[in-house]
Amino acid sequence: MAKKDPYVLAKYYYYEGFYYQESNPQKAAISYQKALLLFPKFKTEESHFFQALSWYNYGVVKKDKEGYPFLVKILLEKSIPTVEKYTENPRLGYLYSQLAIILTYNAEFEKSNYYNQRAIGLLEKTAPKSSELFTAYLHTASNFCYQAKGDEAKKYIDKAEKLIVPYPESSYNTLFYYIKALYLITKQKNTEALPMIEKGLFYSKKHNQNIYTQMFYVNKYDILRKLNRYTEAKAVLESTLTEKTLIREANNRKTIYYLLSNINELMGNPQEALSWQKKYSTLSDSLNAENVKLKINQLETKFNTSEKEKKIATLNAEKKDKELLMNKKNSYLWILGLAAFLFLSLLIFIFIVYKKNRKISEQKEINLQQKITDIKQKEELNLTKAIMESEERERERIARDLHDGLGGMLAGVKINLSSWSLTHLDNDHQESLLRIIHQLDSSVNELRHIARNLMPEALLNSGLEAALEDLCEFYTRKDLHIDCQLIGISKELTLNIQMNIYRIIQELLANSVKHSEANTILLQCSQSNDNFMITIEDNGKGFRETDHIKTKSMGLHNLKNRVDYLKGQIEINSDAEGTAITIELNTKESE
Repeated sequence: MAKKDPYVLAKYYYYEGFYYQESNPQKAAISYQKALLLFPKFKTEESHFFQALSWYNYGVVKKDKEGYPFLVKILLEKSIPTVEKYTENPRLGYLYSQLAIILTYNAEFEKSNYYNQRAIGLLEKTAPKSSELFTAYLHTASNFCYQAKGDEAKKYIDKAEKLIVPYPESSYNTLFYYIKALYLITKQKNTEALPMIEKGLFYSKKHNQNIYTQMFYVNKYDILRKLNRYTEAKAVLESTLTEKTLIREANNRKTIYYLLSNINELMGNPQEALSWQKKYSTLSDSLNAENVKLKINQLETKFNTSEKEKKIATLNAEKKDKELLMNKKNSYLWILGLAAFLFLSLLIFIFIVYKKNRKISEQKEINLQQKITDIKQKEELNLTKAIMESEERERERIARDLHDGLGGMLAGVKINLSSWSLTHLDNDHQESLLRIIHQLDSSVNELRHIARNLMPEALLNSGLEAALEDLCEFYTRKDLHIDCQLIGISKELTLNIQMNIYRIIQELLANSVKHSEANTILLQCSQSNDNFMITIEDNGKGFRETDHIKTKSMGLHNLKNRVDYLKGQIEINSDAEGTAITIELNTKESE
């Protein structure tokens, strides 16, 4: 049929690309390109939507190579503009929904919600029982889950459930149970999330949805690890290696190796933990080497392009010289006429300048005031930076003196007391001395806690993510559970930025533990490019809105200084059911 009809041929290439989308992305990309050459020749609504979907699917198969910005650009500049005039067509809602889920994965939560709501509004009107509306509900729920807004997510999960109940055999059940498990994890109901994961695994395996299968396994591992069911958690990781879908990408494989090393260390298997750590390090070094090669190729390409541009500029300059030489011969004929015209123009110019002088003077004054303001702000920033750097140096010095100096002295006193008691005290007095030595041990431990708060070794040795996990574990008690969720934190942050973020979170946790009387604290940190988001919630007693303004607490004062230093914003919401604090920071280093 396609040989006789170009439109059928275009549709054939589209479906050929769709068929090879997962098994052979390179072949799929070629098929979509062929379809995109043919569809623009037909000006129908259906052809426009096939063209839009071809663009979108082409962006999906090229995402791994070009990155998410390329896919977002395809949607915003190609797919959506092609069909946006058809405001009553459900496929437009589908494209809005796909853009929203991509924005969610990249922590652009507000933008994602905007497109989710556009998709839902259109689909509820034009296709109220469609699979597109079902997925739009779940994408909206996942967006709220990643913002730790579980109650908002639950509303959309309930709407999606009403649509999927009549179809117990549908492959869409996989996505439903994945989002429902994500919601329960967000609400810290880890035990309740496990049955949802098992149901999701049933559908993903039944319908050969390998990517979802691996995503369920990763969530299952994380829950089992938090529940201290280490043997089961390890088995889940090993199953991902056997199945091989998730580890096709080197970065995923590196993550699995790292997690296997950690779980074996928790289980007391140091030799096996070391083996997985070596695999992780080897793969990490390999990926770094590939990045270096890529940068070298980019620099080489840039150099070659620069050389070509220089040659073109030289040729253009020679051409202009020849044109100027020819134009000069004709210019004398115009001099007399131009002289009169210039004289008249000069009079007009003087009049215009006279009228605008006052406006220019006013603008200069405004510019001068702005420069003065900028200089003041820069000086304040430099002063804040100097104070914070000085403070961290002093913390480091005190921590070192306490740990190496006073700590060593106390340890020596303990040893000397123990040795002296063996030769100078009878059994009746030994017990009293042991109590004194036990008090001395407690003093040494307290000294180490103080030194650790002053200068966290985990931050210096292992980076921000490990230091934050260590900090949460430090504050956790029998009557207090702290859920630490770290999403997309870069290891490329400078030590200065990492230290300031660590101090901010340390102050937030300390205040919550000390004042809130909570038994559950949720700490969530996520990073997208230069934006770093911190959210901390507790179920404590809360406080009045004006309390944090009236307080003279040095801790809150330092917190505000660090947030201002990182050009951030802080929002505090508190009531009788608990407190939620959101901080958005800029991790780009100031010059």
